[in-house]
Amino acid sequence: MKVYKKMSTKNSLSLRGRSFVGTVISARMQKTVTVEWERRHFLKKYERYEKRKSKVKAHNPESVNAKEGDVVRIRECRPISKTKNFIVVEVMGKERGFKERMEAEEESKARKPAKEEEEEA
Repeated sequence: MKVYKKMSTKNSLSLRGRSFVGTVISARMQKTVTVEWERRHFLKKYERYEKRKSKVKAHNPESVNAKEGDVVRIRECRPISKTKNFIVVEVMGKERGFKERMEAEEESKARKPAKEEEEEA
């Protein structure tokens, strides 16, 4: 398990505020990952819960180096850039079935435009 440690007082970020556990869905950017997690939202009218997903960009320090499919803990910090307000603190393991889930999402995205073309014809 990789854990983020402050290097020195000059490079340290104060971690405060919210913390989440989610899955890295993209690690293509330099020192940045996209983390996604599922949450439940209550619908008052139907008195039921629905699943929703939250997605944020987080700083990925070289000491942690999280990859796609990793389950990570992120903590809020000062704004690092326009879209980054979180930092990956630790890698907790791998998500089971991550590849299959991503392949299914890609396949469903590919089907949508084909379906729209059939409806127009």
